[in-house]
Order: sequence, then structure tokens, then C-alpha cells
Amino acid sequence: MPAIQTCGTALRRPDDGPARDRDQDGRALAPPGAVNIANALTTFRLTLVPVFVLFLLAGGSPWRIAAFATFAVASVTDLLDGELARRRSLITDFGKIADPIADKALTGSALVTLSALGQLAWWVTGVILFRELTVTGLRFWVIRHGVIAASRGGKLKTLLQIVAISLYILPGSFTAVRETVMAAAVLVTVVTGGDYVVRAVRLHRAVPHRGPRQSQSPDAAMRAAKSRDAAVTEAEAHPTGEL
Repeated sequence: MPAIQTCGTALRRPDDGPARDRDQDGRALAPPGAVNIANALTTFRLTLVPVFVLFLLAGGSPWRIAAFATFAVASVTDLLDGELARRRSLITDFGKIADPIADKALTGSALVTLSALGQLAWWVTGVILFRELTVTGLRFWVIRHGVIAASRGGKLKTLLQIVAISLYILPGSFTAVRETVMAAAVLVTVVTGGDYVVRAVRLHRAVPHRGPRQSQSPDAAMRAAKSRDAAVTEAEAHPTGEL
């Protein structure tokens, strides 16, 4: 079974490579190198984080606009690197680790700096960062057993966070709009975080665990397949939303 499907989102095992990673004879292609355009964009995003923080701390409308521009460019690279990695088969171990770190560094630095400046409640920053760090930890926990792909809920969460943070960065008096969008971002962040926890645990339980020197008997393989089928049935019967 190539993947466990939950609400349109695949829970994919690491050994279930996409068809485009094989040649016409079905043989696996060589993995992409770490030096590629997708990873370059991720690295570039990381380098923009301290620049963004310095602009935000400088104060004054011109610096705020510069901080917003830097944050916007970094956010665009977040969208581009993943899309390029998927379309051009440039997914690497470095990218799997560096991309979420770059995302959390950008979002976290913005939230912490805004809270330090007294412009955003610390509890908002704490809730969002706790969710993001928890999800990142879970991603590394299940990465050997499968990958939980991003879904519409996760994309909505990211969009709301970017818009909310941008509104807090930009100079101007539109407090009500800022607080409304940030409240929506916090709500979606918490809901999708809970859903991710449920799906990560489900994936971890569905994939059989065995030592490196142990081999599976046909009966054990059949039981594992039935376990994965049960996970699919349970996921379809009790959808938990999308991340």
C-alpha cells in the first residue's frame, strides 16, 4: 500500500518513492544532491532572519516597511522552495531538516520580537511557538516511518500567520483588523496542531517496527498490511480534518 489517505492528505511511507524518481525501466534514480535551487532558497531564508529582526528593532516607519519587505521575500521563498523541490524531485535530507527550521526561525523571530516590543501578547507567541515546535518534533519522530504531507488546513494556517504578522509589522492604526486576523491564526494553529498529533500517532502505529537484523515472515507481513488497512478504514470513518 503506497500511502494512507486521510481527508485528501497522504500519510506516506519513506520507501514509497514517487514514480518520477524511477526511470522507464522502473529502476530508482540517483538521489538529488544537497546543492540545488530549493535548498539555496531555504538557506537564503535563514540568512534573512537576522536582517529582518534588525529592521524590526530599528523602529520608525521606514524601517518597519523594510522589515515587512524582508519578511515578505522570506515568506515567498518558503512557498517556492517546497514547490520546486516537489516538481523537480529535489527533495533531500538537508531540505527535510532545514526547511522546517527556517520556517520556525522566521515565524518565531517575528513573534518574539513583536512581543518584546510590547506589540503582541506573549501568550499568543507562546501558543503558536509551542504548537510549531511540537509539530516539528513529531515530524522528526515519524520521519523514519512516513511523511505526513501538508494539507489545506496547514496551508491556511501558514497564510493566516503570514498575514497576521505582516499586519503587526506594517505601520498604521488598524488594531481591530490585526487582532481579528491574529485570533483566526491562533485558532487554526491550535486545531491543525491537534490534528497533526492524532495523525502522527496513527501513522506511527500503522507502520510495523522491527530491528535492523530482523526479517518479516509472510504472516507478519500480512498482519502489517492488515494493520495499515485498518488505519485507512479508521481514518476514512473518523476524519480529523486537514493540516
